[in-house]
Amino acid sequence: MMGIGLATFTDLHVLISLIGIVAGLIAMIGWLKSDPSRIPTAIFLAATILTSVTGFFFPFTKLLPSHIVGVISLILLAFATFASYGRHFLGIWRPIYTVAALLSLYLNVFVLIVQAFMKIPLLKVWAPTQTEPAFLVAQGTVFLLFFVVTILTTVKFHPLGLAVR
Repeated sequence: MMGIGLATFTDLHVLISLIGIVAGLIAMIGWLKSDPSRIPTAIFLAATILTSVTGFFFPFTKLLPSHIVGVISLILLAFATFASYGRHFLGIWRPIYTVAALLSLYLNVFVLIVQAFMKIPLLKVWAPTQTEPAFLVAQGTVFLLFFVVTILTTVKFHPLGLAVR
Protein backbone atom coordinates (compact mmCIF):
# COMPACT_ATOMS: atom_id res chain seq x y z
CA MET A 1 0.00 0.00 0.00
CA MET A 2 2.56 2.51 -1.22
CA GLY A 3 4.90 1.81 1.70
CA ILE A 4 2.48 2.69 4.51
CA GLY A 5 0.45 0.39 6.71
CA LEU A 6 -3.24 -0.29 6.23
CA ALA A 7 -4.21 1.60 9.40
CA THR A 8 -2.27 4.70 8.33
CA PHE A 9 -3.67 4.48 4.81
CA THR A 10 -7.20 4.16 6.22
CA ASP A 11 -6.68 7.20 8.44
CA LEU A 12 -5.39 9.20 5.47
CA HIS A 13 -8.33 8.08 3.32
CA VAL A 14 -10.81 9.11 6.04
CA LEU A 15 -9.07 12.47 6.56
CA ILE A 16 -9.20 13.24 2.83
CA SER A 17 -12.87 12.24 2.78
CA LEU A 18 -13.70 14.52 5.72
CA ILE A 19 -11.84 17.42 4.09
CA GLY A 20 -13.89 16.84 0.94
CA ILE A 21 -17.15 16.76 2.87
CA VAL A 22 -16.42 19.93 4.85
CA ALA A 23 -15.23 21.80 1.74
CA GLY A 24 -18.26 20.53 -0.18
CA LEU A 25 -20.67 21.75 2.48
CA ILE A 26 -18.97 25.17 2.52
CA ALA A 27 -19.10 25.31 -1.30
CA MET A 28 -22.75 24.20 -1.25
CA ILE A 29 -23.66 27.21 0.90
CA GLY A 30 -21.94 29.41 -1.65
CA TRP A 31 -23.71 27.74 -4.57
CA LEU A 32 -27.05 28.48 -2.91
CA LYS A 33 -26.03 32.17 -3.09
CA SER A 34 -24.83 31.91 -6.74
CA ASP A 35 -21.24 32.12 -5.54
CA PRO A 36 -18.98 29.62 -7.32
CA SER A 37 -16.92 29.40 -4.09
CA ARG A 38 -13.71 28.80 -6.01
CA ILE A 39 -11.41 27.65 -3.22
CA PRO A 40 -13.86 25.41 -1.32
CA THR A 41 -15.05 23.99 -4.65
CA ALA A 42 -11.52 23.17 -5.81
CA ILE A 43 -10.74 21.53 -2.46
CA PHE A 44 -14.05 19.63 -2.55
CA LEU A 45 -13.50 18.32 -6.08
CA ALA A 46 -9.86 17.37 -5.50
CA ALA A 47 -10.44 15.73 -2.11
CA THR A 48 -13.54 13.85 -3.26
CA ILE A 49 -11.80 12.58 -6.39
CA LEU A 50 -8.85 11.50 -4.24
CA THR A 51 -11.20 9.82 -1.76
CA SER A 52 -12.86 7.82 -4.53
CA VAL A 53 -9.54 6.86 -6.13
CA THR A 54 -7.87 5.83 -2.86
CA GLY A 55 -10.89 3.68 -2.03
CA PHE A 56 -9.75 1.30 -4.77
CA PHE A 57 -6.37 0.78 -3.07
CA PHE A 58 -7.87 -1.12 -0.14
CA PRO A 59 -7.42 -4.90 -0.36
CA PHE A 60 -10.44 -6.68 -1.81
CA THR A 61 -11.28 -10.03 -3.40
CA LYS A 62 -14.62 -9.20 -5.01
CA LEU A 63 -16.58 -6.21 -6.25
CA LEU A 64 -18.13 -4.45 -3.26
CA PRO A 65 -20.88 -1.80 -2.97
CA SER A 66 -18.14 0.68 -2.03
CA HIS A 67 -16.50 0.11 -5.42
CA ILE A 68 -19.76 0.82 -7.22
CA VAL A 69 -20.23 4.01 -5.19
CA GLY A 70 -16.64 4.97 -6.03
CA VAL A 71 -17.16 4.48 -9.77
CA ILE A 72 -20.44 6.43 -9.73
CA SER A 73 -18.80 9.20 -7.72
CA LEU A 74 -15.86 9.45 -10.13
CA ILE A 75 -18.23 9.70 -13.11
CA LEU A 76 -20.22 12.44 -11.36
CA LEU A 77 -17.03 14.26 -10.40
CA ALA A 78 -15.77 14.10 -13.99
CA PHE A 79 -18.99 15.78 -15.14
CA ALA A 80 -18.81 18.39 -12.35
CA THR A 81 -15.16 19.17 -13.03
CA PHE A 82 -15.70 19.47 -16.79
CA ALA A 83 -18.85 21.58 -16.29
CA SER A 84 -16.98 24.06 -14.09
CA TYR A 85 -13.46 24.18 -15.51
CA GLY A 86 -14.13 23.06 -19.09
CA ARG A 87 -17.52 24.62 -19.86
CA HIS A 88 -17.59 27.42 -17.24
CA PHE A 89 -21.20 26.65 -16.28
CA LEU A 90 -22.46 27.66 -19.75
CA GLY A 91 -25.95 26.56 -20.78
CA ILE A 92 -26.87 23.03 -19.77
CA TRP A 93 -23.53 22.66 -17.94
CA ARG A 94 -24.75 24.81 -15.03
CA PRO A 95 -27.44 22.35 -13.89
CA ILE A 96 -25.21 19.41 -14.80
CA TYR A 97 -22.60 20.89 -12.48
CA THR A 98 -24.93 21.42 -9.53
CA VAL A 99 -26.54 18.00 -9.79
CA ALA A 100 -23.27 16.11 -10.34
CA ALA A 101 -21.40 17.98 -7.60
CA LEU A 102 -24.17 17.59 -5.04
CA LEU A 103 -24.79 13.93 -5.87
CA SER A 104 -21.10 13.20 -5.39
CA LEU A 105 -21.14 15.10 -2.09
CA TYR A 106 -24.24 13.16 -1.05
CA LEU A 107 -22.53 9.85 -1.84
CA ASN A 108 -19.58 10.84 0.33
CA VAL A 109 -21.92 11.79 3.20
CA PHE A 110 -23.88 8.54 2.65
CA VAL A 111 -20.66 6.55 3.10
CA LEU A 112 -19.75 8.66 6.15
CA ILE A 113 -23.05 7.69 7.79
CA VAL A 114 -22.56 4.01 6.90
CA GLN A 115 -19.05 4.07 8.37
CA ALA A 116 -20.21 5.98 11.47
CA PHE A 117 -22.86 3.35 12.20
CA MET A 118 -20.27 0.60 11.69
CA LYS A 119 -17.44 2.13 13.74
CA ILE A 120 -18.91 4.34 16.48
CA PRO A 121 -19.98 2.03 19.33
CA LEU A 122 -23.10 3.99 20.36
CA LEU A 123 -24.38 4.14 16.79
CA LYS A 124 -23.53 0.48 16.22
CA VAL A 125 -25.66 -0.43 19.26
CA TRP A 126 -28.60 1.51 17.79
CA ALA A 127 -28.26 -0.07 14.36
CA PRO A 128 -26.05 -3.17 14.36
CA THR A 129 -27.28 -4.39 10.96
CA GLN A 130 -27.94 -0.94 9.45
CA THR A 131 -31.57 -1.85 8.84
CA GLU A 132 -32.83 -0.42 12.12
CA PRO A 133 -34.89 2.80 12.36
CA ALA A 134 -31.98 4.94 13.66
CA PHE A 135 -29.90 4.20 10.57
CA LEU A 136 -32.83 4.52 8.18
CA VAL A 137 -33.90 7.85 9.72
CA ALA A 138 -30.34 9.20 9.48
CA GLN A 139 -29.94 8.16 5.85
CA GLY A 140 -33.48 9.22 4.93
CA THR A 141 -33.06 12.65 6.50
CA VAL A 142 -29.75 13.25 4.72
CA PHE A 143 -31.25 12.06 1.43
CA LEU A 144 -34.21 14.44 1.76
CA LEU A 145 -31.96 17.36 2.70
CA PHE A 146 -29.70 16.75 -0.30
CA PHE A 147 -32.72 16.30 -2.58
CA VAL A 148 -34.12 19.69 -1.55
CA VAL A 149 -30.73 21.44 -1.62
CA THR A 150 -29.97 20.01 -5.07
CA ILE A 151 -33.24 21.39 -6.44
CA LEU A 152 -32.70 24.79 -4.76
CA THR A 153 -29.09 25.00 -5.91
CA THR A 154 -29.98 24.05 -9.46
CA VAL A 155 -32.56 26.85 -9.52
CA LYS A 156 -30.49 29.47 -7.66
CA PHE A 157 -26.95 28.88 -8.94
CA HIS A 158 -26.31 31.53 -11.59
CA PRO A 159 -22.72 32.64 -11.06
CA LEU A 160 -23.01 35.64 -13.42
CA GLY A 161 -20.65 34.18 -15.98
CA LEU A 162 -17.92 33.62 -13.42
CA ALA A 163 -16.10 30.37 -13.93
CA VAL A 164 -14.41 28.35 -11.25
CA ARG A 165 -10.76 28.79 -12.22
